[in-house]
Formats: sequence, C-alpha cells, structure tokens
Amino acid sequence: MKILRPGVDLDTFFAEVRGAPRRGLLLDYDGTLAPFADDRMAAWPYPGVRELLRRLIQAGGSRVVIVSGRPVSDVLHLLRLQVGCEIWGVHGWERLRDDGSDASMRPAPEQRDALRKAQALVPAALRGALEEKSASLALHWRGTTPDARQRLEQQMRPAWSALAQREGLELHGFDGGLELRIPGRDKGLAVRTIAEELGPGGALAYLGDDLTDEDAFRAMRGHGLGVLVREALRPTEADCWIVPPEELLAFLERWLHSLPPA
Repeated sequence: MKILRPGVDLDTFFAEVRGAPRRGLLLDYDGTLAPFADDRMAAWPYPGVRELLRRLIQAGGSRVVIVSGRPVSDVLHLLRLQVGCEIWGVHGWERLRDDGSDASMRPAPEQRDALRKAQALVPAALRGALEEKSASLALHWRGTTPDARQRLEQQMRPAWSALAQREGLELHGFDGGLELRIPGRDKGLAVRTIAEELGPGGALAYLGDDLTDEDAFRAMRGHGLGVLVREALRPTEADCWIVPPEELLAFLERWLHSLPPA
C-alpha cells in the first residue's frame, strides 16, 4: 500500500471505523473486485473476494455497496453473493437496495431518444462491440488488437462527440472502451447519498480503479478514505493506492476485523 495524500494514516482511519456509529464500504466492480476480461460477462471476482464480501455482509455493522458502471443485473450475475447487497449501476442511474427494492432513476424520453440516435450511428459491423444500458451506450474494444482499437476509436469518437454536443450527452473514455452517457448522475452521487444517509460521524471508504471512479474519489473528500485499486499507479484524487488482489483482500479483512462484535 502507498499513501498518496499527506496526513492520511491507515491506523487512524481503521480506529475511526471501529468507533463509528455507522459505516459504509463502497466498492467498484471491474478492475477492483474482479480482473478485466475480454468477455465482460466472464469477469469473475478475484479468488477470495466473494467469500469476504459475504462475511462482511453477514457480520453486519457496515453497509456494503457495489458502485459500478455496469447494469445492476450484470453485477448480480457476476457476484452471486446469495445475500442482500446494495448495488448502484450505470454510474448511479440504477439502484438496488439490500432489501431488494428498486430505487433506480429513469432518463427522460428525449434523453433516451438521443441515445437511440447515437446507436444508429454505429455501423452494423461494430454492433457486436456495442452495449446498450439504461442511461448510456458503451463501445467495448478490450481484447482487440491495438490497430483495431485505433480504428474503432477513430471511427466512432468524432461522430459520438458531435452528437453529444448537439444532444447534451457526455462522452467518456474508460479502461477498455468509449461510453456515451446521459449526464446528471455519476459515482460521486452514490458517495454523497450514502454519506448523507450514514449521517454525522459515519465512517466511509470507496475503492475503485478507473477514471470513472475519480468522481467518487472527489466526492469522498471530507467523508472518508478513497482507495485506488490497480496494478499500476496513475494520477488520481484517491488517498492511497493498493495492488489487487493481495492488498485488496488485506484491506477487506482489516475492515471486517474493525467491525464491533455483533
């Protein structure tokens, strides 16, 4: 583990976790809890992660929340926890509470129409790389050659960028593709919402790897600990950096052992 921000001390943080009246552990999925996979529906968690999450949830004493760019249904399929877990999907547009109730937000009809226009710009030959979500479109190129990736990006970025400007959408790169998103919600919203629900004195941590997690790291300021989880360090707003899977598992174990007895 490497501390990235002066004044951050892990011993002090976990002491605060132990003494807090309420706790929230927020976790990105791809690249954080699971390694990337060419087949995005085969991106299974690192060995040991599923078992640790199950123990954390069953122990009580903290809210365990998955915050992903994936749809909630994808996360449920890949995690297979068989215990209640809160999940935020599609960068904050979808929300499944741990009791199974749906608190998702629906984009306006004109926003969905804008995404349909963007989908129509994708040539038939590229449709297999396109993922349609409730509030975004993602073009995936993980597993392709560098030349193929360059051709995909050169073909689609200008067209989607022009449409985004006309229709009020946002174009974002991510680790493995390009995403056109309806604005107004991001992973930072999940952080702010959970922090508000925990109330004063709550202890909070967010673990993530990708550029889309930077919204969450910025929102964590003043609320808790932002943890970058990836093999190589990059510029980030996170407070510290850990390398998966060993340091990830160690962090989750330490969180578990910081919980007060049930």
